[in-house]
Amino acid sequence: MKLKQIADVHFPTQWANFRLLAFEGIQADYETTGKPKETALALVLGDIYSSPPVVRIHSQCTTGDVFHSLRCDCHDQLHLALRMIADEGTGILLYEHQEGRGIGLMEKLRAYELQEQGFDTIEANLLLGHLVDLRDYALATEILRLLKIRSLRLMTNNPEKIDAVLTAGIEIVERLSANVPGSPHSDRYLATKREKLGHFLNPAAISSDTSHRGQSTHSAAVIKNARDSV
Repeated sequence: MKLKQIADVHFPTQWANFRLLAFEGIQADYETTGKPKETALALVLGDIYSSPPVVRIHSQCTTGDVFHSLRCDCHDQLHLALRMIADEGTGILLYEHQEGRGIGLMEKLRAYELQEQGFDTIEANLLLGHLVDLRDYALATEILRLLKIRSLRLMTNNPEKIDAVLTAGIEIVERLSANVPGSPHSDRYLATKREKLGHFLNPAAISSDTSHRGQSTHSAAVIKNARDSV
């Protein structure tokens, strides 16, 4: 991947005064595949070299980050990371434009419709013809390499992000939990991440109201057919 820095600006927030770096990533096969350029932001605070900084790789979630949707934990995880970085006085938040596990906002809303029919997030993506997770963390790790980050404290519950950082040759000296309180609206979403995607979620993070939980009422054959067609 070819990485290009687009901007470097002063970025005051309610948590701290960050440097905001904007990046564009172009895949090596861009000329032949026409794959769209990827973009990401890096909010950088303090001295990120004297000790391993706190790093959060956060995927864009318009419904959560902007509108504070209770259907997911994205908004609260974003704010948790920003608060922790501010409290530490140093750290990096990488904000990747990979909405809906990479399927985009419109497709994510179509997946929401299927979830309201009883499918979970994974089943809905498969039924729409997508993979379970289309995200790629190459751009995020390339930014970390450009910033000369050799070791870090990674805030994540996602084992795939851990694998991506380690594969890039960056040492993880500590994994910091990104657990935030759930609600009846997000219970099934969180349970699916824990049970089907292997996320490091404490069951206590899922609310005690179980009315929104449980297995899909749809047959395994329907899901298998959707998965095989992807």
